[in-house]
Order: sequence, then C-alpha cells, then structure tokens
Amino acid sequence: MNRLLLLLILVMLVASTQKTLGVDQSQDEAEIRNLVQTRQQEAWNRHDAKAYAALFTEDGDLVNVVGWWWKGRPQIEQKLTDAYIFVFRESTLTVNEVQVKFLTPEIAVAHVHWSMVGAKTPPNIPEPRQGIQTLTLRKQVDKWLIAAFQNTNAVPETPFPKGPPIAPSAPSATP
Repeated sequence: MNRLLLLLILVMLVASTQKTLGVDQSQDEAEIRNLVQTRQQEAWNRHDAKAYAALFTEDGDLVNVVGWWWKGRPQIEQKLTDAYIFVFRESTLTVNEVQVKFLTPEIAVAHVHWSMVGAKTPPNIPEPRQGIQTLTLRKQVDKWLIAAFQNTNAVPETPFPKGPPIAPSAPSATP
C-alpha cells in the first residue's frame, strides 16, 4: 500500500512540476518576444547603439547580414554607432514574426523574420530588405539577453534544379 501511495505522490509531483515549468516558460517566452519585438525594434529605430547593445550579454556575439563578426557588447555598440552615422541613419526595422524554442530553462533559440527600409549601403554590399535572425538567448539573473546573434538577408525560396542547366544547341555546320 505504501508503494501505491508513493507512486501517486510522485505522479502528482511530476504533473505539478510540468505545469509550473509551462507557466514559467510562457512568461519567459513573453519576455523574449518583448526583447525582440519591442526593445530591439525600438532601439534600432531610435538609432540608439547603446540601447541595442544592452540587449546582449557582456560577451555576446553579433554576426551581421554580410558576415562581419562583432565580439562583446562594447564592440557591438561601437560598430552600430558607426553604422548609424550614415548607412542606417534613416533605416526602419520591422520585426514580423518571432518563433522561440527553449533548449533549457535558461537557454532559448529565437528565429526572427524582419524587414527593413531606408538603409543606404555601399555598392558592394546588398541592402538589407528582409531576413532572418537566429538568436541564442541566455537568462541571467532573471533577465533574458542575447548571447549570440546571426543575421541573414533572405531571398524567396525557389526549387532546387533537378540537374545541370541545358546547354544551348550549337548551330548546324551543314549548309
């Protein structure tokens, strides 16, 4: 009889723990969405490099759409300060969609679909118009911050070719 009672208590404890984790995860997901959809977008659109960099852990990494790798909050802030002088001075970022997946209670991955207008990139760099960010977030002292950030320009997906391109036929050599 004691084993049955112990089993019942364990089942109730597991169910209670799962429910509690679900509630906490919903709150954490809301905090992550706020970080991305509100704070990131607003900091970018105010062209506030300090506020944008503050969304990152002190040792956070950012890889931008052209593959430039910025390491640490101070470098992220400095590079964005430089970018806001001209290239992104009139840019507007819109976060269109956020999907969050928790790897642990303190680590999450977010995929963020975004669009942008108003960037003035040099001729050798494509203007960012839409893309996907992949963010690895870490919860530190009850606050979610970006630990790693990868940004990619997006183009519409097309089917893969099923073989090599067909070469044009050569003109006939017979008169």
